[in-house]
Amino acid sequence: MPKIPRRSFLQTLIATAGLANARGAETPSTAKADWLINATSFPARIVNPNKRELSLTNGLVSRTFRLAPNAATVAFDDLINGESLLRSVRPEATIKINGNEMAIGGLTGQPIHNYLLPQWLDAMTADPHAFSFTRWEEGRPMERFPWKRHPEWLTENLPWPPPGVSLTLHFEPGPQTPLPSSRVRVHYELYDGIPLMAKWIDVDNGGTTPFGLDSFRAEILAVSDHTPLQQASASLNVLDPLQPLHVETDYAFGGYMRPNLDNPAVRWIFDPLYTTGINYYNLEKPTLLECTPPLGPALSVQPGATWSSFRVFELLQDSSDQERRNLSRKRMIRTLAPWSQENPIFMHARYAKPEVVRDLVDQCVATGFEMIILSFGSGFHIEDESAANIAAMKDLADYAKAKGIAIGGYSLLASRGGKAEDQVVDVTTQRPGGAHFGPSPCLGSVWGEHYFKNLRTFFQNTGMNVFENDGSYPGDCCASTVHPGHRSYEDSQWRQWEIIRDFYRWCRAEGIYLTVPDWYFLNGSSKVAMGYTESNWSLPREYQEMIERQNIFDGTAEKTPSMGWMHVPLMQYQGGGAAATIEPLHEHLDHYEQRLANLFGAGVQAAWRGERLYDTDETKAVVRKWVSFYKENRAILNSDVIHLRRPDGRDWDGMLHVNPAQTTCGLAMLYNPTPAEIARTLAIPLYYTGLTDEALVTIGQTQPTQVKLTRDFRANIEVRIPPRGQTSIKFSRP
Repeated sequence: MPKIPRRSFLQTLIATAGLANARGAETPSTAKADWLINATSFPARIVNPNKRELSLTNGLVSRTFRLAPNAATVAFDDLINGESLLRSVRPEATIKINGNEMAIGGLTGQPIHNYLLPQWLDAMTADPHAFSFTRWEEGRPMERFPWKRHPEWLTENLPWPPPGVSLTLHFEPGPQTPLPSSRVRVHYELYDGIPLMAKWIDVDNGGTTPFGLDSFRAEILAVSDHTPLQQASASLNVLDPLQPLHVETDYAFGGYMRPNLDNPAVRWIFDPLYTTGINYYNLEKPTLLECTPPLGPALSVQPGATWSSFRVFELLQDSSDQERRNLSRKRMIRTLAPWSQENPIFMHARYAKPEVVRDLVDQCVATGFEMIILSFGSGFHIEDESAANIAAMKDLADYAKAKGIAIGGYSLLASRGGKAEDQVVDVTTQRPGGAHFGPSPCLGSVWGEHYFKNLRTFFQNTGMNVFENDGSYPGDCCASTVHPGHRSYEDSQWRQWEIIRDFYRWCRAEGIYLTVPDWYFLNGSSKVAMGYTESNWSLPREYQEMIERQNIFDGTAEKTPSMGWMHVPLMQYQGGGAAATIEPLHEHLDHYEQRLANLFGAGVQAAWRGERLYDTDETKAVVRKWVSFYKENRAILNSDVIHLRRPDGRDWDGMLHVNPAQTTCGLAMLYNPTPAEIARTLAIPLYYTGLTDEALVTIGQTQPTQVKLTRDFRANIEVRIPPRGQTSIKFSRP
């Protein structure tokens, strides 16, 4: 397959088809197929191991290590495009212990830092103050934590842990390292079939006294300056959207529900060694990747103990096409957080009264819904430790479980105020305050200890298995010195993150489904908000339809359909009165059906918030119709999305679900918001379905017809979309 440079979508498709590349000529790559269509040709492995060098590679990306006179990354290569991503050698990591910062591996003496030539390496030397490489070992990726699956909500048997290869580099103190009793291990994992690798470090205290781990950098990469005129702000860290690496860590929080905003440990900074590039902007070019917490961790590592860092995940972006880049990032989440692909059909119960909940369970069974979340303001109190509450919730859980319905409820964590002694303390004023979401408790306070203990007890004693944690820990730092969960301001962020991380991982191991409005996917969460403004659901109903489809269209750029929830106010939500709500359901059945078609047609689940799903047999039939449509097409609707036309109310809009591994490898949902029928010939892009020459096309309930694809993998389809309606088109192999 010719290489896929960073260029337009059409150029990428033509190049992939073997027609031309951006330079006008075919340039073969080591890749023989597109990994986003067929990933089976790219197993991860360690190649060319010898005393001086080895490489991690899977045919898509490779990372090469020089092992003597010290271990260091000396090449990081994009094998799809044949490009080098590394311009300079740096330490593999750094740790700061008892006030002394020490490099882990690395080589010094590179003459310039614009680019790196192999012939320079033999003249480069080891830093005598750095930890020295001693040996390496090969293995397989290990699960970060257990995952109790819900196969009924999955459409793929996604592997956990992801298959691939692991490499561990062992380091000991060098001749002038000021901490002779410590050892460091640097871990790497490279995964099969995706240009993605992980990295983290372990630090062992082999001495007889504790030492203080002040800070660390788990990754340092001097990345090639592919945008030499770029300028960035040191505070905002604004990056070129075509950066060749997408980087996340599991030290992720912030409440923005966006991976680029909720990864505070990922920093692209100015490189003080890179003084020979274009200096129009005073060398302010973010070409150095550092993965380090913004504060701390400031921990004490006890004798005989091992401390582990967060994990860094680095994804090669092989194209400038935004759709392809987003598909790659979503494949990354499918690989690293497969539980995020569980996609149950759920509703938000407005009332937690036992008789109302039992009726809702029965309605869920009758319509095909699979889960109930007892909503905020419903009367559900997860923190009520009384025997009566535990018994009542267990009765509801038993009733729901007997009928195959998952059930759980809501809790507010951040922004809830609380007693002054339990709140986050502002480091500037030394008074309660300074939290991200207003007055909030510190997770390391006495209240926090009780809260998480109580949550575990509740789930263990009731059998409920759904938890919606609103306002999850967003990264607050706390200056209290009396909270039992942390010692001071410096360790408060790390310790609070450990508390919430461990709880979410415990939930995942227990099979508790998590909806969390923050980017906690890599630590066990299943959903965040797809992306909407809550006040939208107080607007008149007719506005909500279009805004809903816009939110889904935009939100699925970064999320798979299963990763984001939407919201439908069957009853009044925050305002708007009768004009904003759907109740009585049978009186607004056309609107109700459009909302069902919007969501189930997108494969996106919503919090249908109310006291019932239907009020008449006709209403029940409409709900069952769209639930059945979703379940019949669940495999393809849960798959990746290609964005066809964004909703604007003026013409058709739609999305295409694609999955080359499915029999139905494409399903387009096209919507018509206008009062007149739309008759149009549309060119549907089918490249990511895996279809190459012809497609079997089924429009709605018609008989399938065979269509020949154009040179750029499109199918020209004549469609008729009814007024204020929708049409589905299925694509399969002839």
